[in-house]
Amino acid sequence: MFERFTRHAREVVQGAVEHGQREGARTVEADHLLLALLDREGSRGSFALAALGLADRKEAVRSGLDEARRRGGLTRADADALAGLGIDVSEIVHRVEEAHGVGAMSGNRRDRGWWSSGHRPFSRGAKDVLERALRTAVGRRDLHIGDEHILIALTVCPGAPAEILADHGVTYESLTRVLYGDGEAKAG
Repeated sequence: MFERFTRHAREVVQGAVEHGQREGARTVEADHLLLALLDREGSRGSFALAALGLADRKEAVRSGLDEARRRGGLTRADADALAGLGIDVSEIVHRVEEAHGVGAMSGNRRDRGWWSSGHRPFSRGAKDVLERALRTAVGRRDLHIGDEHILIALTVCPGAPAEILADHGVTYESLTRVLYGDGEAKAG
């Protein structure tokens, strides 16, 4: 499948691996793909993000991803559902971080030398995003998978990246309108 990726899409995947390495993460996650997309310039995905006003709010997205990581990857919707069962996620995070340090629930193992070098596998969530990107490209009859397809996939795959993008007005509908719409700010 990787041979069908455009140069920009390959750079997003490589950037996601680098984000995972810098964080000391065990696996490359969907949020690493989003972080790598935020780093891009001069691609269809970066154009779409800029057209939707996200270019000036990248730090807010990064902050939202950091907060989700602190919750162990739970979305706010997940936390709200647990609250309905009487489970206060913020209290659990506070207690865990009090005992084990800030970010203890993030899954990063930098302090223990975990995955200090070598191959990092992609998590199920990241694989789902890449598979959805392929299906999106095929569905649009595009010959190659671009970074815009990865971005679209991030908006439809459940998880913190989709929630955070939606909070900033980047949804499947808004992206497809910008990328493929009726003469409105089409990405070229």
